[in-house]
Amino acid sequence: MHITLIMSSMRTHLKLCLLTSLLLLLSLPCAAQQDPVKRIDLYVRTEMARQKIPGLSLAIVRNGKISTLRSYGFANLEHQVPVTPETIFQSGSIGKQFTAAALMILVQDGKISLDDRVTKYFPDAPATWQSITIRQLLTHTSGMQDFPPDLDLRRDYTEEEYLASFKKAPLSFAPGSRWDYSNAGYATLGILIRKVTGMFYGDFLKARIFEPLGMTTARIISEADIVPHRAAGYRLVAGEIKNQQWVSPSTNSTADGSLYFSILDLVKWDAALYSESPLRQSTLAQIFAPTRLSDGGTKGYGFGWFTDTMHNRRIMFHGGAWQGFKSFILRFPDDKLSIIFFANSWELRDFKFARGLAALFYPEFTLPEIKTIEDDDPKTRAAVRRVLLQLSKGELNADAFTADGRSEMTVDRVKKIRENLESLSLPVAVISLSELIERRDENNLRVFRYLLTDIGQTLECTVKVTKDDKIAAIELTRKG
Repeated sequence: MHITLIMSSMRTHLKLCLLTSLLLLLSLPCAAQQDPVKRIDLYVRTEMARQKIPGLSLAIVRNGKISTLRSYGFANLEHQVPVTPETIFQSGSIGKQFTAAALMILVQDGKISLDDRVTKYFPDAPATWQSITIRQLLTHTSGMQDFPPDLDLRRDYTEEEYLASFKKAPLSFAPGSRWDYSNAGYATLGILIRKVTGMFYGDFLKARIFEPLGMTTARIISEADIVPHRAAGYRLVAGEIKNQQWVSPSTNSTADGSLYFSILDLVKWDAALYSESPLRQSTLAQIFAPTRLSDGGTKGYGFGWFTDTMHNRRIMFHGGAWQGFKSFILRFPDDKLSIIFFANSWELRDFKFARGLAALFYPEFTLPEIKTIEDDDPKTRAAVRRVLLQLSKGELNADAFTADGRSEMTVDRVKKIRENLESLSLPVAVISLSELIERRDENNLRVFRYLLTDIGQTLECTVKVTKDDKIAAIELTRKG
């Protein structure tokens, strides 16, 4: 089909979704409030139209069984293939919980210990790795950075080449002293699984988790294989939907999140988390325990799961973002309620979307009623994002500020901003998905207000910027 016809069809589809949502909102307010499926449909279709999401698969699970199973939009725009429950999506980082599960199976088997030093398995590791434990790799407290910037995502590497690259990179902090999300750390765990078992980690997952649980379509990503019901991933470029970018086969095989799943696979996995197999409940208690840092502080992250108490409710969750796909699993274990979704769009604001779904069941998670506006200044947005990410680690780039702006960034002020940003479950993701809510001029300064939406809270960031892109002031406030 000619691409013009495809995009025309897609635009028509999105308009119809939005029109349907508006009609539902206007004509069925009482029914929408009473019928949970209609409320879910109204929310999902409205957000898909607003965010230009091609397709989405959603499951609401109660007591390990499907309560609501919904499919929306297209799995493939070029062939106009609709999403179904059997549609296969890429996992992104929700794959980390399976890598963590594989390690904990090895712990149950007595093959490894969480407190083993990684040098036991990689004896030629640098001196800086001498105190890193398996537990610290699982909890993102090893000090390892993300993938080194010199890795080429379009080049194939062996596991030995990946590991050599990780070894050369300096640690960001002393092991155990801080928390910072590290894909390289989980890729290292996948290599460690082969060291211990002699099996590629994907084969180990298949043998010990996927096959026993009947997750029949769960597997490692492969663009070469014929994969029935595989969705295509998409991204927005200048407002137009484009195909996902290509990466090498080895890039799509590392243990930080390179899996295929259908929504039905994740429902079976969720049910298994209430059982004694493949992981015992005593093992799962370790997986879902918050991480304790060496200074006595804690981070709401266990082994491959964010784990916390929000609005007086225990909650466990993880998202994934990769190659034109977003994924999320959000669990309320005390109520045995889980929300799981996949989407084939890089632009989906997954934390905000998940929170909006949670609010349909728990009003205390309701999003602030603040209207967002189109952000037509990506340069400023990128500059603000860099500064916020640095501040989230307690770092201050003085060159990014005016002289007066630097003087206001005292040690105590930087510490306070860092604490606010560190309170976000995953600062890098939430900051990247910030939304503009105001743009105005004030005393020769450009003022931008951004919204940073997490699962349990929202931060508002106000930034004042000079004409030459220097930050004159920055302030964070909580909005609920």
